[in-house]
Amino acid sequence: MIDFLYGTAWKEERTPALTELALRTGFRGIDTANQRRHYFEAGVGQGLAAAYRAGIVTRADLFLQTKFTYQRGQDHRLPYDPTADLSTQVAQSMRSSLEHLDTDHVDCYVLHGPASGHGWTEEDDEVWTAMVKERDAGRTRLLGVSNVSLRHLEQMMAAHTEVPAFVQNRCFAQLGWDRDVRAWCQARGITYQGFSLLTANPEVLHHPLVARLAARVQATPAQVVFRFAHAIGMLPLTGTSSAEHMRQDLASRDLTLSADEARAIESLAG
Repeated sequence: MIDFLYGTAWKEERTPALTELALRTGFRGIDTANQRRHYFEAGVGQGLAAAYRAGIVTRADLFLQTKFTYQRGQDHRLPYDPTADLSTQVAQSMRSSLEHLDTDHVDCYVLHGPASGHGWTEEDDEVWTAMVKERDAGRTRLLGVSNVSLRHLEQMMAAHTEVPAFVQNRCFAQLGWDRDVRAWCQARGITYQGFSLLTANPEVLHHPLVARLAARVQATPAQVVFRFAHAIGMLPLTGTSSAEHMRQDLASRDLTLSADEARAIESLAG
């Protein structure tokens, strides 16, 4: 099972080179989206192709994750017909993603945020049903949802027999590292993917506790945060553009934190 994701958002023209660099450094999980506003998915495909040609990885070595994004989350560069029904948009977006990534399937297809911040809607029902059809047709192995609340997940589960394999959220220490959603996922065998672990939590990186732990294990505060994420059962995502930080992030897997230390970091919610 993959244990670290490299996130490709906000890389623009650097996307091909950084994707290839991440693979050379040792990442085997790549997260992208068919949302040109924040991602350059075709650039991810270019980076993958370069890594394949160089013999760094094969497709079988990789976990490729992309997303369907509603029109309100897109700019004018849409991967589907805006006049089509949502089910057709899902299929068109998937077909476009497979072309961008030059593959016949992705490993996870994620709903890139529900239609409403207030709850699971009929639009979400239609999109999720269409995503299940993509999975059943073999174009993705697994399904996920992102940017969701506990309310979204509870309503989703009430409406569908098919639950996601992954939930991906921005993770704030001040909100208990998304404790309620993580607990909901853990109880159902769903893997929680956490993003913005560093950028959303600058206060944690400068906290005396984290500084002490970093000194003890001879690591950086960022490495301690990523090791903590693993320790509490989270699949972390990093989007660094630095080769050195890529190496450090992957090396965090080898650090040791006690259960008490992990609990202490978890309690930094304040």
